[in-house]
Amino acid sequence: MIVPSMCAGHPQPMNQAISNEPTANESPSSEPPSNEPISSESISNEPVVRLEQVRFAYGEREILRGVDFAVHRGQLVAIMGGSGSGKTTLLRLIGGQLHANAGKVTVAGQDLGALSTSALYALRRRMGMLFQFGALFTDMSVFDNVAFPLREHTDLPFELIRDLVLMKLHAVGLRGAAALMPSELSGGMARRVALARAVALDPLLVLYDEPFAGLDPISLGVTGQLIRQLNDALGAASIMVTHDVRVSLELVDYVYFVSDGVIVARGTPEEIRASDDPFVHQFVHAEAHGPVPFHYPAPPLASLLDEVAA
Repeated sequence: MIVPSMCAGHPQPMNQAISNEPTANESPSSEPPSNEPISSESISNEPVVRLEQVRFAYGEREILRGVDFAVHRGQLVAIMGGSGSGKTTLLRLIGGQLHANAGKVTVAGQDLGALSTSALYALRRRMGMLFQFGALFTDMSVFDNVAFPLREHTDLPFELIRDLVLMKLHAVGLRGAAALMPSELSGGMARRVALARAVALDPLLVLYDEPFAGLDPISLGVTGQLIRQLNDALGAASIMVTHDVRVSLELVDYVYFVSDGVIVARGTPEEIRASDDPFVHQFVHAEAHGPVPFHYPAPPLASLLDEVAA
């Protein structure tokens, strides 16, 4: 689980009433910062995220061993694998929270290993993040949670921030819940608020860390469809770490399977379903027996009984 690393902000109080209908007060000088224009050729050919022979270790424990993958604009990509296989570490490397021991991580054409702290923060303004279980600020209303990145990273007037926040909440079906506190939300509602916050700045890249964890079937289906629809509407690149095989294979464009620190399989959902790779087959079909063993490594039981007898 990734812990939010946002700096503490000082949001403006909501001293104006929230309207149920967004208003159109946009002016050319007050629009939020937009991404640089990208040609159709660069959209199709230049990946938003590229990892090249990336290696990473926590001390002596190697987590990733020569990982390569790429994600293009408009793609929704899933990273799957067993617990502890390095999936969340990949998200941290892409977000710049960690730095690769070897290899290269490139986001929006920029080598993260060569960026200054200020340049990395500027690049992060073009990223959205849906944390595991949402990670809403518990002492802020729904409105203020979604407004947080807009207040932190722009100088927009209150009226335009209000309109943008209500538009984002409307997109996830929760405009009517703007004045509620996180404690008043169901788990599915909280996840949708977190999704609205993740896309508040219309990011180029959106990262999802287990977006379906703990959701009931209806909330899971709604959240999955929103992720797909918002990705298509924004034309963003999206990377989703998940264990939910069924829903993910219905939504995503491409899948990478991670095991033992390497990419063991990759392909479209159709290719993954038809894969004869033993690990992929065991994971997709939730089989108890396969490359991932049931028993944790231990000495033979007979040797332990001999020791007791002695």
